[in-house]
Amino acid sequence: MSKLVALIATAAIAAGVATNASAQQKLVVAGYGGSFEDIMRKDIFPPFEKKHGVKIDFVAGNSTNTVARLQAQKGNQEIDVAIVDDGPMYQAIALGFCAPIKGMPADDIYSTARYKDDKAVGLGIVATGIMYNKKMFADKGWAAPTSWKDLADPKFKKLVVIPPLNNTYGLHAVVEFARQGGGGEKNIDPGFKAFKDKIGPNVLVYEPSPGKMTELFQSGQAAIGVWGTGRVKSFADTGFPVGFVYPAEGAYALLSSVCPIAKPNANPLAQEFVNYLLTPEVQALMGTAYGYGPVNKKAVVKDDPNVPLPTGKRAADLIVVDWDTINNNRDAWNKRWTREIER
Repeated sequence: MSKLVALIATAAIAAGVATNASAQQKLVVAGYGGSFEDIMRKDIFPPFEKKHGVKIDFVAGNSTNTVARLQAQKGNQEIDVAIVDDGPMYQAIALGFCAPIKGMPADDIYSTARYKDDKAVGLGIVATGIMYNKKMFADKGWAAPTSWKDLADPKFKKLVVIPPLNNTYGLHAVVEFARQGGGGEKNIDPGFKAFKDKIGPNVLVYEPSPGKMTELFQSGQAAIGVWGTGRVKSFADTGFPVGFVYPAEGAYALLSSVCPIAKPNANPLAQEFVNYLLTPEVQALMGTAYGYGPVNKKAVVKDDPNVPLPTGKRAADLIVVDWDTINNNRDAWNKRWTREIER
């Protein structure tokens, strides 16, 4: 009997140890859904999980949702690593959610990708511009778009798809039309007016979902829209005849960014994972698979024939918005957008 009790006790202890180990070996990463999530799960997560004996739980959502989740979990954070756009990342840092990155190969990272006190870092450079259905354009004899103004062309009535203002792509579009009207980040009124009077009549839907965005193009309901190089490249890689244009007035810079979440007893693998994403190998993979312009100087990425990637001069010429002004006004702008544009 004593041997049996001893065996049961040993098994129970072993099970307890295994349970504790498995509980510790979990990393919660929050980031974008759609094609980004697909690439992370297929190509990025597995080597890291195998090397460190960890299971990555991925929480998909847009940047606004991820920051809102961090706020809701304040004081009891479940997320270990957050991947969001640059604007929301500034908010996350200001709210104290990001811990300084340790061990980052600073000399290898472009200065434009680094945040103050290294509390976040760029993961990849994205250009916001115009995408269009090349086959539909060819069938109708339309010339490829060249300007942001093309979104207001009457021939695109109910054929335009743009993400809403609370999405960085949509925000960039509103800022651009505000600038065209003599305003900008500090005077957004001309942007709202342009969307109400000129762009809005052409818009089929203000679509935040990457999956639904591609569906609208695949079904022939949409012909032209505003999106980023990463999303468009992933769409083009499916074989769909989509093109991307850097508008004559300039495309906008979006810095996809990552930070380890500040919390008591933070999992050290959060820091490891952030640095893993910055390695030349992962940077090259994300450039090739997702269309990011790399932030690591040692990463080698071939250009894409369908979607010109934001590297070299194209990256240098991207327009960077005034995030301080935007973040101070964004809540009010979002409410106004819902009231005036997406009624």
